[in-house]
Amino acid sequence: MVVVEVVKVTDQLRDGYDVVVLGGGAAGLSGALMLARARRSVVVIDAGAPRNAPAPGVHGLLAREGMRPAELLRRGRAEVRGYGGQVVSAEVAAVAPDDAGFAVALADGRSVRARRLLVATGLGDELPDVPGLRARWGRDVLHCPYCHGWEVRDQAIGVLAGGPLSVHQALLLRQWSDDVTYFSHTMSPPAGEEAEKLAARGIRVVDGEVMSLEIVEDRLTGVRLNDGTLVGRDALAVSPRMTARAGFLTGLGLLPVEHPSGAGEHIPADAGGRTEVPGVWAAGNVTDLSAQVGAAAAAGATAAAQINADLVAEETRAAVAAHQNPFRAEVEARVCELTTGARRHGL
Repeated sequence: MVVVEVVKVTDQLRDGYDVVVLGGGAAGLSGALMLARARRSVVVIDAGAPRNAPAPGVHGLLAREGMRPAELLRRGRAEVRGYGGQVVSAEVAAVAPDDAGFAVALADGRSVRARRLLVATGLGDELPDVPGLRARWGRDVLHCPYCHGWEVRDQAIGVLAGGPLSVHQALLLRQWSDDVTYFSHTMSPPAGEEAEKLAARGIRVVDGEVMSLEIVEDRLTGVRLNDGTLVGRDALAVSPRMTARAGFLTGLGLLPVEHPSGAGEHIPADAGGRTEVPGVWAAGNVTDLSAQVGAAAAAGATAAAQINADLVAEETRAAVAAHQNPFRAEVEARVCELTTGARRHGL
């Protein structure tokens, strides 16, 4: 006899949840999984535009090395649903304070209420305006050496200057190849200590604006400068400006700020993911620009545990009040609402 478990998938939203998770990447799904296992009512709202979608595989994630990003998300959604959580395909339009906590308005006109929020919507990458570059993003145009360095090891690697971390990026990539060229592009050539470091590591510096990429048979073969010079390269690293996908938080007064690295903007949060707005946590790249998939997932789980503890504390305060005043109907009703939520039966 074969027993088959059937998991019902629905986009039907309830009126309210203990936690609404905004963003269904590694951080959001990991947080939702932790909360669902803690018997919290939880829904993940995901717009379906993961940052790492162009990449052929996820790297540096133990026991999931090389897995396609779409497959990782498929498994994550199934795991969340397997514990009673929901994953709904929708885009968040706005978030506002509500008597129960927060009101989340979706772009399709629906809305949902939440006692707590976990923001895990990630980042957007503002790529340099170089013809041909965006089409190669996640393939032979890369950003993170730890995500893609092994795949371009011992190849001719170019680094396109574009921000305060570009020299650091070139020095890192020297670990994977002894043929690294730094293109100053629209920035001033490195000087002083930075120039000395590049020279000491054998990293060639090429001045002049990069005008386009040379592609032959769907493969990067070189970088062409504004004077027509072609510099052969097999891969090109860039430093995009990273911007938090969090404009919908304006109604809460929670705005992205410049990251200390100068590489972009983020939503500040403490080590547990708590933001400056009570009841709102953040996890993953929306708050940590450098987090890889494993770190983002861990941050989501950590934030979820903090959220659950915060809810337990609120429910305990209500229970104590009811215990001290056992015959107050309004207190009893509030305790019932907090402790059972969507799990009530016969009401």
